[in-house]
Amino acid sequence: MSDNIIFMGTSKFAVPILEKISESKLNISVVYTQPPKKSSRGMKVQKTPVQVKSELLGLPIRTPSSLKNNIDEYNFIKKTKPSIVVVISYGQIIPKEFLELSEKGFFNIHASILPKFRGAAPIQRAIMNLETETGISFMKINEHLDAGPVLETYKIKIDLDLNATELEEKLSQLAALKIIENIDSIKSGKANFKEQDHSEATYAEKINKAEGKIFWNDSAKKIIGKINGLHPNPGAYFIFKGDRYKILKAEIGNGTGPSGKVLNDNLEIACSNNESIKVIEIQKEGKKIQEINEFLNGSKISKGCILNE
Repeated sequence: MSDNIIFMGTSKFAVPILEKISESKLNISVVYTQPPKKSSRGMKVQKTPVQVKSELLGLPIRTPSSLKNNIDEYNFIKKTKPSIVVVISYGQIIPKEFLELSEKGFFNIHASILPKFRGAAPIQRAIMNLETETGISFMKINEHLDAGPVLETYKIKIDLDLNATELEEKLSQLAALKIIENIDSIKSGKANFKEQDHSEATYAEKINKAEGKIFWNDSAKKIIGKINGLHPNPGAYFIFKGDRYKILKAEIGNGTGPSGKVLNDNLEIACSNNESIKVIEIQKEGKKIQEINEFLNGSKISKGCILNE
């Protein structure tokens, strides 16, 4: 089978995998990515990380806003006759009729141990759910969300201090390490895909900004999971005297007290079950991220304060 790979990806998670395929002897005929968007702070147009990397690699790029009912892109892919289409963090649903256009099929790398955490936010949800391991799944795409048969799954541990940014990087690098051997397996016809146990499926819903609010009557581990899982955005936060404070890094403390009470001058905060967390990095809304010692100089938050007031 001749090499004629189409790559579909958008976020920085996909970039190391794109690089690895490009470095190999495999031929990427075209890269699909989401169209550039205007930045939230002004009129400057921002290209996706995958588009930026593709331009540096000299790869052809297409940026349709949607593939749904898109006859031009359907005909283009049909004419391209891809042997394999690799889809990673693309951000668009692949229409059913497109799935017939590749000789071997469309394949996705999903950032979870399928069938757990299908959907939009598997990395964040795994951390917030206090999972002790996660991984990546090489999967053949079908018409249902993350429900196709799986070729390979690779697992890694989730330590309590690992945040979503760090875990995303680890999983991306793991996927890059394994991508070529999986493509080779598919090309050779030796790939052994196994159906998922759909009765075990769970779903990682898209993150809602409102989920970031910290409830001090939760356990310390659950609060740490929220802080790490929502790092850096939208972030886990509390309200004090009308101001919003985002906690970006914290660890379990050893103090006790009423939930939400600041226990000492180092911003250790009481949680449920006679537990506490110690804040390490924090950001007041509209201000820069600060280490705790810098933040406490001149802060209104001090020992004895009750947070979320």
